[in-house]
Amino acid sequence: MFVTGCTGGDLKIWDLDLVQLHAQKVAHDLGVSCCQCDPIAHVGCRMQLLHSLTAQSGPVLSCAFSSDGQLVASGSVDKTLAVYDAIRGVLLHTLNQHERYVTSCAFSPSLPYLASGSMDKTVIVWRLGDGDESGRHDAEAAAAVCPGRKRAAMGHSRLLVRDWTEEHVGAWLAEEGMDELVSAFKSHNIDGPELLSLTKDTLAKELHIGSLGLRGKVLRKIEELRPSLDGSAAPDEFLCPITQEVLKDPVIAADGFSYEREAIERWIGTKNRTSPMTNLPLPTTMLTPNRMLKMAINRWRASQ
Repeated sequence: MFVTGCTGGDLKIWDLDLVQLHAQKVAHDLGVSCCQCDPIAHVGCRMQLLHSLTAQSGPVLSCAFSSDGQLVASGSVDKTLAVYDAIRGVLLHTLNQHERYVTSCAFSPSLPYLASGSMDKTVIVWRLGDGDESGRHDAEAAAAVCPGRKRAAMGHSRLLVRDWTEEHVGAWLAEEGMDELVSAFKSHNIDGPELLSLTKDTLAKELHIGSLGLRGKVLRKIEELRPSLDGSAAPDEFLCPITQEVLKDPVIAADGFSYEREAIERWIGTKNRTSPMTNLPLPTTMLTPNRMLKMAINRWRASQ
């Protein structure tokens, strides 16, 4: 047997001869975007609701069972990965290491690992512990983020640089292999805004960094911290769901979401008038300029 979902929220069970065995109408109140096969053979096709797991505050984009059926994980628009006890329907962990939507998750079939993928361009591998006396499982992130994104696993990276404290700056210096500068930066009370304003002169005259190469390295690393406007450092609400770039001409579609005008017009022209976010039919193709969002984006750009 296999199960199909649809954008209307219905679930249907079929056999391999494509005979419909069961239909569960409106099992979800919006479209079904993910599912997974169960390798265990079943007899009959009666469906009974066991648990409604509602720990996440945004739409769920992915879900997966562990190979033993004891755990279930789900990724969400709220940037979290939730891990539940599948038998009891109890939330075990809310893992919030990602900076963008968690779009996929998968358990290792033989090892105690759980992987999660995100629109922040990282895949994080989590190691599941043996559990404690209360039956809860311990989960910790393994060092498995994508190359070039190592700061995603560091605590200070979840803040804008201008919000860094002196301690965050010290942690960043140590991470970049410049431990010898930590005390000097701390003694001069260098926090995030001060870090971004450093120049060759201030490094040499104020911080007394005599090495030309070291001053150059510091400035190069600071330049890497400066957020670009390609969406990598922008709030999620400033990004077009289609292009994943910062919105320039945001418009509101009939599904209530904001898109880049050119992108949504192209989508509507080629995708049979369905919502890019819900996959449901759009009742109208009318687009309304989102001036408040455009003003907020302009203020954000000016602050960068």
